[in-house]
Amino acid sequence: MKSKVVIAMSGGVDSSVAAHLLVQQGFEVIGLFMRLGIDKLDSITKTKVCCSLEDASDARNVADQLGIQFHVLNFRDAFDRIIDDFCNEYLNGRTPNPCIICNQDLKFGRLLEFARMLNAEFVATGHYAKVEEINGRYILRKGIDVLKDQSYVLFSLNQEQLSRAIFPLGNLTKHDVRKIARDLNLKTKDKPESQDICFVLDNNYHSILYERFGERITPGFIKDTSGNILGQHPGSPFFTIGQRKGLGIALGSPRYVVDINPNENTVVIGTNDELMEDELMASRLNWVSIDTLHNPLEVCAKIRYNHTPVPATVYPYGIDKIRVVFKEPQRAITPGQAVVFYDNDAVVGGGWIERKGD
Repeated sequence: MKSKVVIAMSGGVDSSVAAHLLVQQGFEVIGLFMRLGIDKLDSITKTKVCCSLEDASDARNVADQLGIQFHVLNFRDAFDRIIDDFCNEYLNGRTPNPCIICNQDLKFGRLLEFARMLNAEFVATGHYAKVEEINGRYILRKGIDVLKDQSYVLFSLNQEQLSRAIFPLGNLTKHDVRKIARDLNLKTKDKPESQDICFVLDNNYHSILYERFGERITPGFIKDTSGNILGQHPGSPFFTIGQRKGLGIALGSPRYVVDINPNENTVVIGTNDELMEDELMASRLNWVSIDTLHNPLEVCAKIRYNHTPVPATVYPYGIDKIRVVFKEPQRAITPGQAVVFYDNDAVVGGGWIERKGD
């Protein structure tokens, strides 16, 4: 009897090719499209968003072409909570990464529940990553495509989730995936990439904040690192650490956001040198290649999705907290982002940045 696998099909080229590869590998493949309730955003703009009505149609078309079952499930309420959490992070002076939460709670949470209902052993996605079982432990590894590797946004998956996960694209490059799709003449073969955060249009999250929490957003002061008032801002949630554009202040040399104080509704700006920090504190940890951290551990640490991992030492720091000290100072350490640790291509674990410094 064939092993069953449920694959999340977004209507994009990656999940389409992943589904094809699973069929080729002999699985009984069941396609699932997640209705997230964001199609209304797609109607306002030409920006490519994920999981729209058009995407649902494309996913069904590919499933029909591959001869696999196809289902649509409504995850709107769960996804709406993710958007609210996203907004609340900004309101509290942090810069969130909702993709990590979506992977943990929806793609390998709710989707895994659906798989169990169908007696499916596995859940698959079109992520560029790999899972390997070594002596009963499931290790998450980088995908071979350096530019597309998505292991960072999967760091929070636990051992149960990883044991059920299949990533068919882990040993392929994006070029390989496009070629397979074109060779098969899949409907999605030339479909453009969706944007980083599927519910944020043109990288502008301000409209979502205004729509959901506008009454909590008020003007405040922009200060320098000495506490001097330099000007006003429209609302501290509209800023992130390292931001240069949109400050509305000319000081003769570049200035960047170096701190955000949501309690005082102030934004602090400084020089590039003042953005550099050599340590951070993190919590809400998930360990992947190890059970837990008892002693200092040398790793390579990644502090945002597009950051190149750099040498660091991780120290235990109380209950479910760590202190990370970098070999060289890092620019724009940002609360709310994840810090993920690597040993070569293996994910050791990670957590959520609470603050920079000690």
